Amino acid sequence: MSVYIFKRLLMIVPVILGVTFIIFTIMNITPGDPAIMILGEGAKPEEYEALRRAMGLDDPFFVRYFRYVWNALQGDFGRSYRTNIPVFQEIAVRFPYTLYMALFSTIIAVVIGLPIGVLSAVRQYTLSDNAALGVSLLLTSMPTFWLAMMLVLIFALRMKWFPSLGIDTWRHFVLPSIATSAATMASLLRMTRSTMLEVIRQDYIRTARAKGSREIQVIFGHALRNALLPVVTVIGVNFGVALGGTIVVEQVFAIPGLGQLIVNAIRSRDTPMVIASVLFAAIIACVVNLLVDIVYVYIDPRLKSKYVRIKVKNGVKGVKKVAL
Repeated sequence: MSVYIFKRLLMIVPVILGVTFIIFTIMNITPGDPAIMILGEGAKPEEYEALRRAMGLDDPFFVRYFRYVWNALQGDFGRSYRTNIPVFQEIAVRFPYTLYMALFSTIIAVVIGLPIGVLSAVRQYTLSDNAALGVSLLLTSMPTFWLAMMLVLIFALRMKWFPSLGIDTWRHFVLPSIATSAATMASLLRMTRSTMLEVIRQDYIRTARAKGSREIQVIFGHALRNALLPVVTVIGVNFGVALGGTIVVEQVFAIPGLGQLIVNAIRSRDTPMVIASVLFAAIIACVVNLLVDIVYVYIDPRLKSKYVRIKVKNGVKGVKKVAL
């Protein structure tokens, strides 16, 4: 298992290099001059040229790119053009807010979407099933920004239950987390229902019922565990997306998270900040995918069997663990 994890971590390296090259290329062809952004419109032309030479902006594209990669390998990802602060120092300040919102939204989606999906599958074609499917389709069709603004209008401005802006207390995360979790909840509900419908028709489920097992044990002890693989995939993907920065929600609720940082950096053509932020989000996505694959092994015994092989020695069978 450790060798498999090590191989997966090595596979992250070309992904990160590819992401870095693409973002660096996009920012290079984007109109605008970082020297003008730093010095302002009132500086003299010779001052612009001096700053461009000092920053290495006059060098060819590939020279600048490989210099950036070499500095990044040494832990230097550059400084923000806007604030002159090391980029990862600013990311470290912003990321906890995005992390809290991603955690809260994922918990809400799992706590609500998973049980309703199971109930919808068990009671297929009933009123509760049709209602659950209708709600999931409604949540899927709602634009996130519209849902966020409706939550602000109803629960913050009219009912005054929760604040609409800021991040001072836990109450400030309630509405953003609900807005972020809506699409994930709908996807989780539909995925759980479809996989459960497939599993509960299997022969071993009928056998468990024929042996007299309680229905709750059959559903949650046998069926749900075997239906969790695609569900875990949905949870992992959406959690990774949320950790990468929920841009729309952070803009609506004025949360200074990673998504808002990326948007502001793109608007101001802050190349070091854009590259570092997107690179950080890519690393998070790769790590989340790795964790999802590891969870697969502990959920499904069939996958766990791939890590062992039968070894025959002196006529005695033994089990030897091997890593993929």
